[in-house]
Amino acid sequence: MRSGILGLATALALTAFATPPASAAEDGKRVTVTGEIMDTWCYFSGVMGWYEATLGSAHHTCAMWCAAGGIPVGIRAEDGTVYMVLKMPQGESPIATDTMLEIQSDTITADGLLWERDGINYIVVAEVVSNDGITNRSHEDYGVIPPFAIPKKQ
Repeated sequence: MRSGILGLATALALTAFATPPASAAEDGKRVTVTGEIMDTWCYFSGVMGWYEATLGSAHHTCAMWCAAGGIPVGIRAEDGTVYMVLKMPQGESPIATDTMLEIQSDTITADGLLWERDGINYIVVAEVVSNDGITNRSHEDYGVIPPFAIPKKQ
């Protein structure tokens, strides 16, 4: 009985978080953002050394693995602003969709709804207007796998 109540409470809580309130759509602001699809964990944590190395073709494979593992995906706009992607147009899941994996490190133009809360920009992408592919050829500067990301042998 207790596990049934706990399960119901968990399901209701997940539903509440997955579905924005009806008024949320009214609060969102329509925007068009151009920028690179990026791995937010490596970008913000500094785990890869410095943020330039967490963008572009040098970081493409890592970004795919992070997205597949549930790390939030972002769009780093041309002006340096980062938008946390809550949902892409295809798929029900906000993470690890085929679209999210296919466009890692690509430079896109996205049309969607923007919410700003506590200094964080969130975007629900309604449409990927254009996709220029990977335009940031960072592997030419950092290699295919940045050398500081490889554990040193002792």
